[in-house]
This record gives sequence, structure tokens and C-alpha cells, in this order.
Amino acid sequence: MSKIFHPSGGFRKLHTFNFATIIHLGTISFCKRFVPWKEDPLGKVFGQMTGASRSGKQNIIEGSERAKTSAETEIKLTDVAKASLSELQGDFEDYLIQKGCVPWSIRDPDHQAVNAVMLKPYEPTDDLLHDYWTYLLAEKKKFDPWLEERDDIAAANALIVLIQRATGLLGLQLKRLEADFLAQGGIREKMSRARIEVRDGETGPEKDNSPGCPQCGEPMRQRRSARGPFWGCARYPDCKGVRPVETEEKTGQTQARTR
Repeated sequence: MSKIFHPSGGFRKLHTFNFATIIHLGTISFCKRFVPWKEDPLGKVFGQMTGASRSGKQNIIEGSERAKTSAETEIKLTDVAKASLSELQGDFEDYLIQKGCVPWSIRDPDHQAVNAVMLKPYEPTDDLLHDYWTYLLAEKKKFDPWLEERDDIAAANALIVLIQRATGLLGLQLKRLEADFLAQGGIREKMSRARIEVRDGETGPEKDNSPGCPQCGEPMRQRRSARGPFWGCARYPDCKGVRPVETEEKTGQTQARTR
């Protein structure tokens, strides 16, 4: 595991991405079926709705790939994906209102049915693209009774429910990314820690016998100052915990030098 780079990629395993992809495909189908070109001669409605759905999906991809070198960028792009899907939800709400309908109640049987459909987890294989899209299209079919086989009102409502599920999961994903950033820091902090660990002999035999830091519990590294050796936290400068070197350790070092 890299001491510098954050894990990146792997977006196809995220339910947020898979929901966003199903929403994007469903939105394209919805617009082709229910947004007549005669009523949308400039393509603005079609373009804005499909563009918002695409933004939700693509920003998850870019955020995941950029995570390797920038936790900040991953957080920002994940938030953009969430905002784009919320914008799309507003478009579907407007569509329903213009048709004289209101969105399904959470007690509506269709709302509960769409909300109850679970996605299977995706596990990458050695034939990634073929197997992923086989998986994704099979998962989308679970929602086709609402997205493809019924009228525009059912499709719009079902897409709203899917968007709510996706944005809810993206909100949880953002909280996890925030917690990871607070715990691990960004790439500059990781580069600084890695360089200090190498400089101070992180991989040497001393590591196994080092005491724990009194402040954060991480292993400590023996360092030297004008007053002699001391234990310093391996996470310095993020953590400035120190311990004195025990007397017997100092004595042993002195005897070793005099032999």
C-alpha cells in the first residue's frame, strides 16, 4: 500500500455510481419518449436534463480517479455530483406539476416498491467493461417496470425516488470522505510523513520495539537533540508527542560506544 497516494478508482463498486448510471440511462429514455422535439425545438429541456444526469455520473468517476492525489478534489466533485442530481430531481418535479400531478407519497405502493429494490454489489473481474455493463443492465431491468413499461408519470416518479436514494448515499459518502481526510490528511501531509519516516528509519528494526505515542498511540521513532536521544511521534509534525528514552536504554548505548 502506498505511503503517499490515496486509493483511487474503483467507482464501479460504488452504489452511488451505479444508481447514477441507471438514472442517466433512465433520463435519456424518458426524454426520448416524453419530451417531443416539436415542444422542445432548441433541445433545451432534453439537453439540460440529460446533461444534469450525465454530470451526476461523470463527476463520481472523475472524483474517484482524482482521489489518488487530491482528497479535496474528490470531495468537491462528489458534492458536484450530488448537486447535479438534485437539479435533475427539480426538473422531474416541474414535469409532474406541469402535468397536473404531484410526486408520489412515501406511502404510495409504487414509491415503496421502487425504494425496496436493492442493487447487487459489483465485483470487478478480468473482463471489466463487458462484465460491468452486463451487471449494470441487469440491475437496471429491476426498475424497468416503472422506467420503461409504464407512462411518463410513473417514470418521472420512479426517477425521483432513484435520485433521492442516490443523493442520500452521496451524502453518506461525503461524510466518509470528510472523516478520511481528517484522519489521514491530504497528499502533502502524507508525503511529509513518508519522507520523515524514511529519514528516521521507519523500516528499521527499531520500529518493532518503539513505545506508543502518549498523544495518539502511534509508534514512536528515536530521535536526537542537543540534550540527547528521545522518542518522537512518527506522525510528527501532525503530532508532537514525545517520551524520554529510558535510563537503561541510554546506559546500554553508552556501553556499546565504549567497547
